[in-house]
Amino acid sequence: MESKSVKIGNLNFGNQLPINIISGPCQIESIEHSTMIAGEVKRICDELNLGYIFKGSFDKANRSSYESQRGVGLEKGLKALEAIKKEFSCPVLTDIHTEEQCVYASEIVDILQIPAFLCRQTDLILKAGHSGAAINIKKGQFLAPWDMTNIVDKVASTGNDRILLSERGTSFGYNTLVTDMRSLSIMANTGYPVVIDATHSVQQPGGMGKSSGGQREFVATIAKASVAVGVAAVFIETHENPDQAPSDGPNMVPIKELRPLLETLKEIDEVIKKRFSH
Repeated sequence: MESKSVKIGNLNFGNQLPINIISGPCQIESIEHSTMIAGEVKRICDELNLGYIFKGSFDKANRSSYESQRGVGLEKGLKALEAIKKEFSCPVLTDIHTEEQCVYASEIVDILQIPAFLCRQTDLILKAGHSGAAINIKKGQFLAPWDMTNIVDKVASTGNDRILLSERGTSFGYNTLVTDMRSLSIMANTGYPVVIDATHSVQQPGGMGKSSGGQREFVATIAKASVAVGVAAVFIETHENPDQAPSDGPNMVPIKELRPLLETLKEIDEVIKKRFSH
């Protein structure tokens, strides 16, 4: 199928186009903290001539334990996203978990993200599609990549073809994920832009009992291998002190290590995408 290009803000997403970077903390902790992260990552991306989308979740509704911190909530979260969008002139992305959240979030957010656990929730997907925002669908850990065509059809049925598809690993026994690189090409066959979520791909779900573990040392491996296959964007969560972050710290990249990784990804991407520029 012909490769599609999806325009989001001032950026174009396409499997044959230069990569964009989706990055930010797992949770929105405060406006000040999110602004700090956004400013640092935006500066790096600008210097490397990479498109940047800020990512931050106002609610982490699928935490391992009911005792875990979930985030600042919808109202405070949207205020933070609105402030970042205005200050840095970049698109913003957040997770949505309910149909009601679609309505409010889409007034501010450029990309509504369907969490992996919810990728088959038909009513949620249809509501998100009708919002008019771009939709990033994370492939469920339980789902084969070829089954994503059914989810694409759900969104497309609303008349919304601004669709991104994300790989974030597949369940491989207990507390373990494995990334099947074939899935990137299989999902690209839908024609829609594919995103590799390099940080959640190294997550160990529930691996620490009441929270998830992770192997951040392999984020670069997953990201570089995926860019070599050819993707539209790389999703990397980052934090100034991941080990103190309220969620997903073990699989987040320390922000001080982000620039050299992005430099390498850009170099690989330029080599891979050259074949499409002739």
